Amino acid sequence: MEDNLFLSKITVTLRKSILDPQGKAVQHGIHSMGYDAVEDVRIGKFIELSVNVASKKEAEQVTEEVCKKLLANPVMEDFAYVVEEIKRR
Repeated sequence: MEDNLFLSKITVTLRKSILDPQGKAVQHGIHSMGYDAVEDVRIGKFIELSVNVASKKEAEQVTEEVCKKLLANPVMEDFAYVVEEIKRR
């Protein structure tokens, strides 16, 4: 039986309690351009993984473990993800 291919879309962001100097610099730049309606900017990472496993549940498990062990620093960062099945042709 052939495994299925899943795409995990992961967002890693600094926790709200952590100062984000890069976000503040971008916010300052946005304000200097006249966009004063922007109240806050937080910078993060977006990662995509192609996961070749038998089920969506397995793809979610792999994604969760990779995030916890490698992609996100649990002291400073939070992560969220969505797993979608990719249709093979």
